[in-house]
Amino acid sequence: MPTPYPAPKAPEIPEAHNPTEPDAHAPGNLAASAPDRTAFVPLTANGKSGWRGNPEVLLILMAVAMPLSFSTWMALLNNFSVEMADFTGREIGILQSLREIPGFLAFSAIFALLIFREQTFALISLLVLGLGVAISGYFPTIVGLYCTTVLMSIGFHYFETMQQALSLQWVAKDRTAMVMGRQLSAKSIASLLMFGGVWVMMEVFDMPYRGVYVVGGALTIAVAIAAWLIFPKFTDAHPQTRKLVLRRRYWLYYALTFMAGARRQIFTVFAGFLMVEKFGYDVGTITILYLLNHAINMVLAPQIGRLIGKWGERKALIFEYCGLFLVFTGYAFVQNSHLAAGLYVVDHLFFAMAIAMKTYFQKIADPGDISSTAGVSFTINHIAAVFLPAAFGLLWLISPSAVFLTGAVLALGSLILSFNVPNDPRPGNEAVFGGADDMGAVGQAAR
Repeated sequence: MPTPYPAPKAPEIPEAHNPTEPDAHAPGNLAASAPDRTAFVPLTANGKSGWRGNPEVLLILMAVAMPLSFSTWMALLNNFSVEMADFTGREIGILQSLREIPGFLAFSAIFALLIFREQTFALISLLVLGLGVAISGYFPTIVGLYCTTVLMSIGFHYFETMQQALSLQWVAKDRTAMVMGRQLSAKSIASLLMFGGVWVMMEVFDMPYRGVYVVGGALTIAVAIAAWLIFPKFTDAHPQTRKLVLRRRYWLYYALTFMAGARRQIFTVFAGFLMVEKFGYDVGTITILYLLNHAINMVLAPQIGRLIGKWGERKALIFEYCGLFLVFTGYAFVQNSHLAAGLYVVDHLFFAMAIAMKTYFQKIADPGDISSTAGVSFTINHIAAVFLPAAFGLLWLISPSAVFLTGAVLALGSLILSFNVPNDPRPGNEAVFGGADDMGAVGQAAR
């Protein structure tokens, strides 16, 4: 007697996906772009469970790929620019300014997303980053190094924009801080390996600059291609807005992002310079500090991510900015070289606390705004990079302590803003004071 039901067919799964709760798909739902609790079921392209179907694995692999070339570029820049391209302080200052321009223009990533998916664009950006580093050694001139730096920086900043957007889209809210902590740890491990690898290639094998640049860039390219071939194309439950948006209810996130960019400039440009000018740290000692920072981040970043998930964004940000206020005040008055090195390490460790700002946005965001706002936030973060280094450089000539006291004031401003972060951030509860209705999208969608 024939069975009343046909035999079931094996399901065809052309794309892996990241399902969320059923109500997350309902029209008009303003839940964040990831579920409150993890609902992800790993799937590979052929429907089998496995690591290839888990987008968190891809995010960590891409996080590893970036420092393989970027750390190589950072390790070689000063020596290569002076020895091979005859740079002076003037040229290195121009180069650093040029390097920040793609970060300032990161909002333009949204136009690339009219053509590419976020995952594809992230991998293309890694290829551009790797290519820019790989060819750097072939252009040992002032203009040549300017051009390869801009190419490298385009790949770097677009990748960082997409990495943040994909993390907030793919990872459930209850896991985002922990997963971002793991990404920071993976970046630190890769940076440690490359700093050590650069030393081995230069000192043991006596490789020329050109060869070291090629190795670093090629490693990033190889990992990007492997990720392209191995992982399926993941999708998200919420289509992303393909236009520039500024929303009034995100004002607190924008303000915190701008202040974070200002703080980053002080650390990046002047904290290390203080170690050299005031305390006479040589290249070897500065390198040890870099290695120590990455080693500590490698161990502690995942724990910091878990701590943010436990504390909540408000407490984490308040703790971060209280600490930064003390660190910058310490920089202004420190007289002991060992204490200064300790401040430098603690300052770098606080970068991991910035995860709280990203998870705060994930919780308050309209699901379709993640990619667009990631680009806008990178632009806001880099506004300070346009004028602060030059302005603070002039202030440094008058009083180095004044630079860091200004940083302490910025940290105090961020602390005041962090008190406005609610204990339970969500759409409609973006700030304790100053919440506002959506001012809508600005900018015309390209069609």
